[in-house]
Amino acid sequence: MITTESMYQEIGIRPEVLSFGSKIETALKERFDRIDETAEYNQLKVIHAMQKNRVCAECFNQSSGYGYNDLGRETLEAVYASVFHTESALVRPQITCGTHALALALSSNLRPGDELLSISGKPYDTLEEVIGIRPSMGSLKEYGVSYRQVDLKEDGSFDFEKIREAIKPNTRLIAIQRSKGYQTRPTLSVDKIGEAIAFVKGIRKDLIVMVDNCYGEFVERIEPSDVGADMTVGSLIKNPGGGLAPVGGYIVGTEHCIENAAYRLTSPGLGKEVGATLGVNQAFYQGLFLAPTVTASALKGAIFAANIYESLGFPVVPNGSESRHDIIQAVTFGKPEGVIAFCEGIQAAAPVDSYVTPEPWAMPGYDSDVIMAAGAFVQGSSIELSADGPIKPPYAVYFQGGLTYPHAKLGILMSLEKLVEAGMVTLPE
Repeated sequence: MITTESMYQEIGIRPEVLSFGSKIETALKERFDRIDETAEYNQLKVIHAMQKNRVCAECFNQSSGYGYNDLGRETLEAVYASVFHTESALVRPQITCGTHALALALSSNLRPGDELLSISGKPYDTLEEVIGIRPSMGSLKEYGVSYRQVDLKEDGSFDFEKIREAIKPNTRLIAIQRSKGYQTRPTLSVDKIGEAIAFVKGIRKDLIVMVDNCYGEFVERIEPSDVGADMTVGSLIKNPGGGLAPVGGYIVGTEHCIENAAYRLTSPGLGKEVGATLGVNQAFYQGLFLAPTVTASALKGAIFAANIYESLGFPVVPNGSESRHDIIQAVTFGKPEGVIAFCEGIQAAAPVDSYVTPEPWAMPGYDSDVIMAAGAFVQGSSIELSADGPIKPPYAVYFQGGLTYPHAKLGILMSLEKLVEAGMVTLPE
């Protein structure tokens, strides 16, 4: 009988790398069991939402043209509102990505003269042009929306005193980014986000709070919407799409905020009533159904990666033992060759385009060359096994995804294999 060990060797993992990884993995069993418990809870939450909203086979039918009376679209949005415990939801294939969903949430709920205040520091790179931090056509700045930010403290916590000082009469919307983006700061827990929301609402109840929830869905048992966020925003080709959604984004929140977003997405007067689904409904439903267990697989992979590289002396965020609030694992190599070798390993472990060698390039929306490794079934899907990073100091790579834990494990082992091959890592005896 062919052994699992021989299959790893056939796919390109040397025995020493596999043995090293197996020792790390054995020590993680109890932690993986706790992740499975959270996945079970979230799975029941999703099933309950689908049952409550009477999901039926007719919901999988497609609409075209205007998309009037699309039962599947309307029911799916009711399911999302139930899962996230919000008044309303906008879940659409017309929302192209997470950046688009965030831009939509912001532009639809801010008006000329309003101020956007980020209280979690610098936003993700692609939002800089949306906001106007870097000049771009159609930015919020061009439409008369001003921007300021309050950086997190050195320990990654909110700076409440500076937040209080920063809130001005024209401050309209508070933005919080849950995940770290291309930074090495801690990801924010839902509890910490809840404390910040309560703080700003205590200063002014009329402030709108928007949370960028990308990479965080189903990692915990609660979401930012459970702790007071007026809008919680994300991408369907990340956690909630479960690897099956081919496109799309979501915004969940208050009736007023979602109505504004719908009018901006389609047209004033039309809002949520239009928007053909063109046959993607079943993938959206089934992806959401799978999302809790898929997210758990990705989370296990991130923890495995943290413990592998921490034990080899590389700085990792989060570290190998601290609590997790998203699926992203940052590993700092300190030089571009480490980032590139890591990404080569992730690409080599992919089921799609495994023979391709990723190279840094000037991607739209970024201020430096970026390398991305993603042999995915859905282009750019970061709930699938992927890794990326800007080629600039501190030369950190950001690993995420894995529809199954065995695939995530293979990706990490292959990244280590490439670093060993390049002479950048020496395995302990």
